[in-house]
Amino acid sequence: MPADLFRGLFDTDMTSVIEPGDFVLCVASALVIGLILAGFYMYRNRYTKSFVATLALLPAVVCVVIMMVNGNVGTGVAVAGAFSLVRFRSVPGSAREIGAIFLAMGTGLIVGMGYLGYGFLCAIVLGLASAVYSRFDFGARKKNDCCKTLTITIPEDLDYTDVFEPILKEYAGSSELVQVRTTNMGSLYRLTYHLTLRSAGKEKEMIDKLRCRNGNLEISVSRQETAISEM
Repeated sequence: MPADLFRGLFDTDMTSVIEPGDFVLCVASALVIGLILAGFYMYRNRYTKSFVATLALLPAVVCVVIMMVNGNVGTGVAVAGAFSLVRFRSVPGSAREIGAIFLAMGTGLIVGMGYLGYGFLCAIVLGLASAVYSRFDFGARKKNDCCKTLTITIPEDLDYTDVFEPILKEYAGSSELVQVRTTNMGSLYRLTYHLTLRSAGKEKEMIDKLRCRNGNLEISVSRQETAISEM
């Protein structure tokens, strides 16, 4: 019979079965919420097509899982264990991407429990808060905070201990040697500094003086790596 089509093979008379109409309503609501969250995330953020598509579908996926658990404690524990084993087969995400994923999962859980209104309210309020933070660059460094990553290549016979310190003290408020590595089959060293420039306008002048100390080998100055400020 069609009514039995949506019953589990192992259900009993004591098992509560979700009506097909309620199931479709919850999944449809979760899909709409996913689109709302994806729209908020795309506002003033860099993103990929695959990420926003996954973000739009994630609330519906979590919603379906929660509805299938439907009060079964044993199944719920198994699902929790399965979620803990999930690992995205891609490059590590930023703190903002991880937060968006958790928000999508949270709204999907709310809708899966049947609280459609709270699901929409959570998606709109938290999604809007995320968009406002992005709009006003909440947490961004000040414009006069010239944090840079300086990479200097030197020959292997150059003692790098204090050779660059006078120049860095002249042009940087603070500097720290964070990495030393060999390159070019060990014939060169590459030093990586984190520093805060006193004035961005004197960056070229600093590089010219550093070139006189490292034998005119490669020097690069870039924006400080985001891995330092991420979670």
